[in-house]
Amino acid sequence: MRPLLTLLLAFWLAACGRTPLQEQQAYVFGTRVEIIVASAEPEQGRRAIAAVLGEFDRMHRAYHAWQPSELSELNAAIAAGRPHAVSPELADLIRDAQQLSTQGDYLFDPGIGELIHLWGFQTDEFKAELPPPSAIAAWLAERPSLADIVVDGTTVHSRKRHVAFDFGGYLKGVALDRAAAILRQQGIQNALINIGGNVLALGDRKGRAWRVGIQHPRQPGPLATVELHDGEAIGTSGDYQRFFEVDGQRYAHLLDPRRGYPADHTQAVTVLLPAGPHAGTLSDVVSKPIFIAGPEHWQRLAKKMGADQVLRVDADGRLFVTEALNRRLEFIGGRPADLIVVP
Repeated sequence: MRPLLTLLLAFWLAACGRTPLQEQQAYVFGTRVEIIVASAEPEQGRRAIAAVLGEFDRMHRAYHAWQPSELSELNAAIAAGRPHAVSPELADLIRDAQQLSTQGDYLFDPGIGELIHLWGFQTDEFKAELPPPSAIAAWLAERPSLADIVVDGTTVHSRKRHVAFDFGGYLKGVALDRAAAILRQQGIQNALINIGGNVLALGDRKGRAWRVGIQHPRQPGPLATVELHDGEAIGTSGDYQRFFEVDGQRYAHLLDPRRGYPADHTQAVTVLLPAGPHAGTLSDVVSKPIFIAGPEHWQRLAKKMGADQVLRVDADGRLFVTEALNRRLEFIGGRPADLIVVP
């Protein structure tokens, strides 16, 4: 599975000099995870990485959408029309996701798990098969949403039985913030965390910023590179990682809840978020409603969600970049001729 952002190891190795690098990879949240720590004490780095991966594994098991988990138990209770007691952590996650969904006009909506299931994306290996139009129409008639969820303390109930949680577009970002907190607690000041292309940087690489590459949506290798400063996070939503094709038409996992079908007007959206306690979460969430919003509304939605560093590649391969991000990007092979800079 091709990562959404290409991490440039050559830059790291050259920049860190004699400072040892501790690196470990894993597969969790349905994607590849990479953690790189620059520390003069290798054992400290290895312990910190192990702590992070342990937390990732716990979160993956607790909030899996279609395997036995606390989240799947909640989904079963909602389907049965029962209120359900959840952990304080899950209650907080739901409240946070609701707030972010509101900001994103519910184009980011972790309550559409049933629609995701209809399209076959709740599996590690999905089939090139379209759902029946009648099933999509039935879902749209009900239009279940995170807005239908009520959280009272740690008790959750839903106004509609067809709400089903899927944190696939949210949990990776939360995990980035958790990882940053754990690494800092472990005394790590310089690190790079990559969860399936959502990347958060801590510190620098001995005086020089970490540099990452933004994957080209239709060609191998990066489209551009950008330096990340301490605490910044970057994330990309693309139609090239989880998709299938039927009769030459690409159907990606980024579903538009207004239509019940995948968004087909965008190839990729990258957002760069400033340092803050929720930078990782926002790097995962914000790109999705901007991707789904489409050519007429993506800029409005980006501003609404506080994202001023955005790169969008439309269905025809044209590039749109905000002024703030354009100043920081280094395009591979030079500035594209069809690049359009927007406010």
